[in-house]
Amino acid sequence: MDQLLRNPAIAAGLAKVEARIRRLSGSSALPAINAGAGRVVSAGGKRLRPAMTLATSLALGKTPDRRVITAAACVELVHAGSLVHDDLMDGATERRGARTLNAELGDGKALVIGDFMLARAGLAAITHVSRPVAEVLAATVVELAEGQFLETATLFDAARTRESALRSITGKTAALFRAGCLMAAVCAHAPAEDRARMATYGEKFGLIFQVLDDLLDLTATSEQLGKPAGNDLRQGVYSLPLLMSGLDLGELPGRGITDEQVAEVLRRVRASRMTAETIAYCRGLAADAVAALPVIHDREMAGLLYGLPSAYIDHAERLTHLTSVS
Repeated sequence: MDQLLRNPAIAAGLAKVEARIRRLSGSSALPAINAGAGRVVSAGGKRLRPAMTLATSLALGKTPDRRVITAAACVELVHAGSLVHDDLMDGATERRGARTLNAELGDGKALVIGDFMLARAGLAAITHVSRPVAEVLAATVVELAEGQFLETATLFDAARTRESALRSITGKTAALFRAGCLMAAVCAHAPAEDRARMATYGEKFGLIFQVLDDLLDLTATSEQLGKPAGNDLRQGVYSLPLLMSGLDLGELPGRGITDEQVAEVLRRVRASRMTAETIAYCRGLAADAVAALPVIHDREMAGLLYGLPSAYIDHAERLTHLTSVS
């Protein structure tokens, strides 16, 4: 992942994307909305989604122009807006060491600011990129909503299946990675097959990203995560890694789970084969992602995109190992 972000062409593109994000997030006629949106986009994050958008453009032979830069900024703005809504739904008071908008401004104002960010991204896509790109982005926002709804509908559900969890994370996370790659391919006027291949690559990587994030929630320390470990358990999200642990979900405390009970569940799942099973599952997704890539003539970009899924898995595996031996 670091290789991707350090690539000179991508780093230069990300600097332009960052400037574009700030202009879009600060474009409301109301200063208070600009201040709130600005807080969210300035709160950190490695900009992995726009980096993949830029990498796709370069891999397909197109130097990122203003349209690609705007498309990448729109992807990140949608992601940031969705985080505002996630924090609101979870009642979260802190993210990345800073107070959330809902904690700082109240639920109503946070909701409107999240809405503004999603709508502003859509407007920028249709006015400054193209109608096809705007259609991809709009369809993705629909998927985000559906994926989040599916997760909400199965909170504390002991009967949740792997298929249900996979469908939810495909919508709420993988769809946006897919959109970034597809939007870049559309801007590059790539053939239909190459567009489909890049979209599949983005989706498979997005699944890896979310599954490993869910794994770390169960295996990493609170210090490593920057938030309480086992937060999904507290929220009632029975994630794919948890479903791979072999634990009987019917034995979980359910709503009102205490910190002591969370600690006991974490102890049990960490002693199971959950980590090995999850890493193996992600290795399979990585193979699918690499197999989906079209022919890439730029050797450097080919190396980055071919290596990214495995490198990301290796990084997560190292974190889980450090936790297990500490």
